[in-house]
Amino acid sequence: VPCDRRKCDTHAALEFPANPLILHRDSAGWRRTDFLDRPMGVNSGEIAARRTFAIISHPDAGKTTLTEKLLLFGGAIQTAGAVKARGQARRAHSDWMKVEAERGISVASSVMTYEYGGCTFNLLDTPGHEDFSEDTYRTLSAVDSAVMVIDAARGIQAQTRKLFEVCRLRDMPIITFINKLDRESREPFDLLQEIEETLALDVTPASWPIGMGRDFLGCYDTIDDRLVLMKKGNAAGKIADEGGEETICQGVDDPKLDELLPPHAVEKLREEVPMAMGLCPPLDLDAYREGTLSPVFFGSAVNNFGVQELLKGLVSMAPPPRPQKAEERIVDPEEDHVTGFVFKIQANMDPKHRDRIAFFRLSSGHFKRGMKLRHIRSGKQVNLHNPMLFLARDRETAEDAYAGDIIGIPNHGNLRIGD
Repeated sequence: VPCDRRKCDTHAALEFPANPLILHRDSAGWRRTDFLDRPMGVNSGEIAARRTFAIISHPDAGKTTLTEKLLLFGGAIQTAGAVKARGQARRAHSDWMKVEAERGISVASSVMTYEYGGCTFNLLDTPGHEDFSEDTYRTLSAVDSAVMVIDAARGIQAQTRKLFEVCRLRDMPIITFINKLDRESREPFDLLQEIEETLALDVTPASWPIGMGRDFLGCYDTIDDRLVLMKKGNAAGKIADEGGEETICQGVDDPKLDELLPPHAVEKLREEVPMAMGLCPPLDLDAYREGTLSPVFFGSAVNNFGVQELLKGLVSMAPPPRPQKAEERIVDPEEDHVTGFVFKIQANMDPKHRDRIAFFRLSSGHFKRGMKLRHIRSGKQVNLHNPMLFLARDRETAEDAYAGDIIGIPNHGNLRIGD
């Protein structure tokens, strides 16, 4: 008998990877369907527009700087702060603790919600230092994909490798952002080879750098065949029109390149881009969402360069909320019932009050303020009158939220991590 997918107990799932296959029985018998191609539910549009991701890296690779610039381009802030701000300069929004501001490091993971390109992003900036890695491991349980930031001069480092292995256990899709190309750095081919050999991960360049250090001119967008030139002196915390000057090209042999770039840069670009595209596998969305291939973007976060291309890549490639594995069953994000789990509890976020906030990742359904949810461990009803959306320490009341969103619940000791 044809069945309602959400209520059918013969709707069996194989261990859900990033983009799982579902065995589904209807009048024609058992058949395989792709999770992303299943019939659209009531909240499908809102849920499909969610992108929940974390930024991971070794300390000092530029995680928090990239976070600030993503918020800047996403319109969540008007001026990006600096990790090591001096005088009256604004400090990073995601590093809100006093110790973070003093030492220029991230100690606790921060949640920031913003919109860009028709999608709602839930961005989690994580600590890179090993001393605070437990917070990062918990945070990675609440995201659907990750952005791995690599220092172009140092390549893969110890903490990057550890965090990547945690992502691999969850088959998590990863986009790589190679940062700090405005400084002298290693050759792009060396970096790609190191990622492939050290992490056993296929890579494909989504952009290709033109020069490095003082000679860094910009990047060639290999996906859309565009030349993006970096504007000099663009390290300010505000957007100067756009992240770079864009020129549409018809491949690397387009005569426009000769007019815009020095002869030695054009020659090197025409030699390296075809070689890179020939050596690396083509960009395959399914392979990326299964966690076996990583698109690689190059840029300089402090100079606002490459950030907008990364944002566009997240809009087009990053997966919407994925099914979550519970003890009894797999929870589909499009189920009508509201479900979720607590992955972090943070105390004293508000300096005026000794508060405790439980960070709650919605796994399914459409949450509305004032809803009563059942606390599985205790069996009690929990009234959610004051749920919150975050921008690091700043917060606002959440009137509603969908699967993939992260909300804050005031906690008086009855909620624990994992509930």
